[in-house]
Amino acid sequence: MHPDLVFLQEVLGQHEGHRQKILEWPVQSQFEFLADEIWPHYAYGKNAVYSAGHHGNAILSKFPIVSWENIDISTNRVERRGLLHGVIRIPGHSRPIHAINVHLGLLEAERSKQLRQICDRIDSHVPHGDPLVLAGDFNDWRIRASDILERKLEVREAFFTLTGNHARTFPSWLPALRLDRIYFRGLTAHSAECLAGKPWSELSDHIALYVEMAV
Repeated sequence: MHPDLVFLQEVLGQHEGHRQKILEWPVQSQFEFLADEIWPHYAYGKNAVYSAGHHGNAILSKFPIVSWENIDISTNRVERRGLLHGVIRIPGHSRPIHAINVHLGLLEAERSKQLRQICDRIDSHVPHGDPLVLAGDFNDWRIRASDILERKLEVREAFFTLTGNHARTFPSWLPALRLDRIYFRGLTAHSAECLAGKPWSELSDHIALYVEMAV
């Protein structure tokens, strides 16, 4: 698909167990392996750390990531969650794009706290005139997040804007729940597609979402 930006959740930064068991396991991190020669710029936010290694969110970009920060939005010690905020310079454009990659908790009470943290982060660190993409796994199966984010941040969800519905993304082999979202502000969404069926359904337990936007 060759998108300009890729948002990944639960991507491995390191896993010694896989390295020892899988003969062709790459030497570099999983997000570097996936970036290969397509996305020369990337940022990784380490969220969950365990004895074998760690994983978190990653942003892959064809354009320079001039700065990035990983924010811990965990609400407990067991379920580690993060907000990865990258600032990306697009050639020919005076304003950068702010790319925010999130993975929210499984419980509605913790998601409510995390949504407030997301809104606070964007209000304090993203100028309203700068283009913004907020994407990831919101685990929002009751579809409560969109009204909150639209009201507080003036963002729109790409699939809902273009099709009238949020995309069904989980599980990938029989998608029923609308968990993954792509919110935007300061851009124009032209098309949205769920990458369903093989080989996509074999790559993740969530369906990948593909959206074309223009600044």
